[in-house]
Amino acid sequence: MKVQVHERFQSGLPEGDTHPYRSGAWRPQQVEYDAWDLDVVGEIPRDLAGVYLRNTENPLLPARHRYHPFDGDGMLHAIAFADGGAVYHNRFVRTDGFLAERDAGEHLWAGLAESPDVAVRKDGWGARPRTKDASSTDVVVHRGRALTSFYLCGELYAFDPFTLEASGKEDFGGRFPADGVSAHPKIDENTGEMLFFNYGTEAPYMHYGVVDAEGALAHYVDVPLPGPRLPHDMAFTERFAIVNDCPLFWDPKAMTQGAYIPRFHPDLPTRFGVIPRRGGTEDIRWFEADPTFVLHWINAWEEGDEIVLDGFFQDTPSPPHRKDWTVEQNLYRYLDLFSMQARAHRWRFDLRTGACREERLSDRIQEFGMINGRYGGRKNRFAYNALPAEGWFGFEGVIKMDLDAGTEQVVALPEGVYASETVMAPREGSRAEDDGYLVTFTMDVNHDRSECWIFDAANPGPDPIARVALPERICSGTHAFWHGAPPPGAP
Repeated sequence: MKVQVHERFQSGLPEGDTHPYRSGAWRPQQVEYDAWDLDVVGEIPRDLAGVYLRNTENPLLPARHRYHPFDGDGMLHAIAFADGGAVYHNRFVRTDGFLAERDAGEHLWAGLAESPDVAVRKDGWGARPRTKDASSTDVVVHRGRALTSFYLCGELYAFDPFTLEASGKEDFGGRFPADGVSAHPKIDENTGEMLFFNYGTEAPYMHYGVVDAEGALAHYVDVPLPGPRLPHDMAFTERFAIVNDCPLFWDPKAMTQGAYIPRFHPDLPTRFGVIPRRGGTEDIRWFEADPTFVLHWINAWEEGDEIVLDGFFQDTPSPPHRKDWTVEQNLYRYLDLFSMQARAHRWRFDLRTGACREERLSDRIQEFGMINGRYGGRKNRFAYNALPAEGWFGFEGVIKMDLDAGTEQVVALPEGVYASETVMAPREGSRAEDDGYLVTFTMDVNHDRSECWIFDAANPGPDPIARVALPERICSGTHAFWHGAPPPGAP
């Protein structure tokens, strides 16, 4: 392996840090690398061409009082494949907040587990006041630019997806919305459009927009809600976008006292707003379903007069407080997908009658679903979902779901080895939906290393086709993306 240090940063975190989300698989990095001629166990497939991108929460400074893992600064990782070789880069997302705190040498905004009153800076981005836009949640590629985003809404920071050279902020042709963009903008690979939403604490509480294939904001409308909500994801079909109003949101009374405490309201339904992709506020149709919170959707498509939507239904969106747990343990129970009992689920919306039908797709706890991106908004047969660790936020493997056959293949990683969100990378010239590879970064706390593992997507077994070494063990995090294009200059 050939490695060059791009930049090294000073960490202000305590020596021998034992915080559960700043140690182990979540131990942050301080070094940016460029690496090539990577060491490989096995063989990288020659028909794997493109780049796997992963965004991670990677703090350099302690919180003002109590750290939450989603406070960490964004760090983007990219491994690009071509002709059986691979090149790796990682870079901090140099947000305005990252640069300000680096200059100040201290945390300037309130973390998610803190009151906004503790913030030094009184400004901030997004749905919660005095919060830093860390741009650490998600990453997608639109118009050949990798865009990072934050789940409480903020700006979109742009990079070359292969080299991670930064290119400023996305501006939508000078019309970037004042309320920002939430994580999980959706890329329609068939049209080149990017669909997005944002949300906040002032009416109408949500907006929906479309960015065209040339990068201009082509459509932007109000989505009125009954009050502030906490939507995290959206879905789309060939003709429609689907937003949601789940009955888990900040407690209204606590908000008047400056506290942002999520509460589940089981007496309220889950509502789905279906809007034509270029429709107006007056065109939104609302469907009601059983109360839950859905963190992530898998996909949606149209079947005749119905819209089919797959996602992860939480049986326990608000896990009970336990007296035998510490404050931190109770706080982080909202990160434990086992505590929330998240399972694959299907909703059907009848556009003629307004009725909604729903069904459970699996009894296995799972989340963070990925598909072959070419099937986004179209009927897919396969989904590749994360197998969550129990008791904390981590992934112990991946599950291939055959939605037509109702079967699952589970790839469990060795104990002490954790996966990233696993993407499906179609092989060059592929024709079948699962003709390609599963790609993920691993965090091996037993051997203090990270690798990129590549599996056969058609028949994923316990052993990867290839294991590609990274320069250093990376920090665990949230979302990933596959951009299926050969790197510039590749044969």
